[in-house]
Amino acid sequence: MLEKIHNQLLDSVPDGVFTVDADWRITFFNHAAEQITGVRRQEAIGQRCCDVFRASICESACALKQTLATHRRIANKVVYIVNAQGERIPISISTAPLKDARGKVIGGVESFRDLRLVNELRQQAEQQDSFSNIIGRSATMRQLFELLPPVAESDSTVLLEGASGTGKELFAQALHQLSRHKAKRFVAINCGAMPDTLLESELFGYKAGAFTDARKDKQGRFALAEGGTILLDEIGDISPAMQTRLLRVLQERVYEPLGSVEPVRCNVRVIAATNKSLTTLVKEGKFREDLFYRVHVVRMELPSLRARREDIPLLVDHFVARFNRLRSRDVAGLSDAALIRLMEYDFPGNVRELENIIEHAFVLCRSGLIELAHLPPHLRGEEEGRTSALPAGLTLAAMEKLLIQDALKRNQGNRAAAARELGMDASTMFRKIKSLKLKG
Repeated sequence: MLEKIHNQLLDSVPDGVFTVDADWRITFFNHAAEQITGVRRQEAIGQRCCDVFRASICESACALKQTLATHRRIANKVVYIVNAQGERIPISISTAPLKDARGKVIGGVESFRDLRLVNELRQQAEQQDSFSNIIGRSATMRQLFELLPPVAESDSTVLLEGASGTGKELFAQALHQLSRHKAKRFVAINCGAMPDTLLESELFGYKAGAFTDARKDKQGRFALAEGGTILLDEIGDISPAMQTRLLRVLQERVYEPLGSVEPVRCNVRVIAATNKSLTTLVKEGKFREDLFYRVHVVRMELPSLRARREDIPLLVDHFVARFNRLRSRDVAGLSDAALIRLMEYDFPGNVRELENIIEHAFVLCRSGLIELAHLPPHLRGEEEGRTSALPAGLTLAAMEKLLIQDALKRNQGNRAAAARELGMDASTMFRKIKSLKLKG
């Protein structure tokens, strides 16, 4: 009678549960296990578990086998199984040894959770917290998202200012895709990486015979971007002579290829980007004031990652999902300790550095959770030189409290506005304020 009640209870839980004996034969298979695997209980009982699940770890790294060998539980390990219809399904498994009344191990028990719904919800959340492939839910990012459509509709020159790795090219691509130029090319060029002569030929092209190796005509980037958009990246690094040539293009919308005396008219949307302050360069006499006003028609300042720390977990989920797809992995995410370390870090390389950190972790972590040991050396422990804007050893609860406090401060105590900024329901915000004993 007691066993029947016990089985009924296990049949009512949403997670799949099964048990095996010492010969790895399935002795119990609950209703959720049937639903997830597509295998009926009568077909599963008595079968070896590897024949039923056909999981990615069955042959080489069976979690239940590890548990029975070490008598240690395993929690929330992400793997893939193949269901009765041949579909590959992500699940999160937990295992424990099964003991008799005398404490002797007689088999094992495994519970597993279908992660398909979790993945769908994550994708929906990413769509709600992104704009044209740009990820963010912080107040500064949402303000930029609101600016993108009206700025894109105009043909005005745009200046994107922001530190390296903040996503200037992503914003430029978004402006192009939202504009009337989207059917034509988006062309980007790093102006700071070339000497004047090479940059001029790359921008404006050249005619055959213009110099020794010019055996035939070559189109420049402005010609390639005709009718579309050109991104002049690191415009603050170009020389005064090149600034003069560029000014004519922006003023008169014409240019001359090298070796040509005939001006070419261009119809190109120009977006300039820089990791320097053009205003400061103008004051220092390093950037022409008239060119500054030509590229400074609309200015968008992109925030550093440390100025929008609440976006870090969202970006981490995005990069983990991306590298899982690219490398056919089943990494579940970051451990609490690893995420806290990233929240503490100053990110001088911004979003690009965060992406590199996650890629580094994927080299060392093949499945499960990314732990501190999987992060680059400078993020492990208390190495000298590690900068932190948050107290060391901060718990996730304390971190959440800090983020809510900051959001309330930015919104002058408006709880509903703070909740919107953090991407949570107002009722959730009120409950957290009460439980964390916050003022606001």
